[in-house]
Amino acid sequence: MTYNGDMSQTITKTQIVQARVTPKLKRDAEHILDKIGISTTDAFRMFLKQIVLQEGLPFAAKVPNKETIAAFREDLSKLKSYTSTEEMFKDILGKNWRRREQKKYA
Repeated sequence: MTYNGDMSQTITKTQIVQARVTPKLKRDAEHILDKIGISTTDAFRMFLKQIVLQEGLPFAAKVPNKETIAAFREDLSKLKSYTSTEEMFKDILGKNWRRREQKKYA
């Protein structure tokens, strides 16, 4: 820590933080940060400050419940697939689904 002439404190930044990320994630993030005019270093510093201020992550991060974990593990290959939304709605709502929807808003 150093002191300026007016006795205000200036904290020297001496710690280096490294993180491994994919090149695409880094590139995509830098592209967005560049648009808003801040560097990756500044964004990371802001992130760390928010962790300190909020005493936790600055967004919701939760352990998934049993239902969510089961959904992650579900075999999706057994699910029915459709080639269009039209086909899906006909299967789910019946062949006259569009006519019923139009009557609702007529």
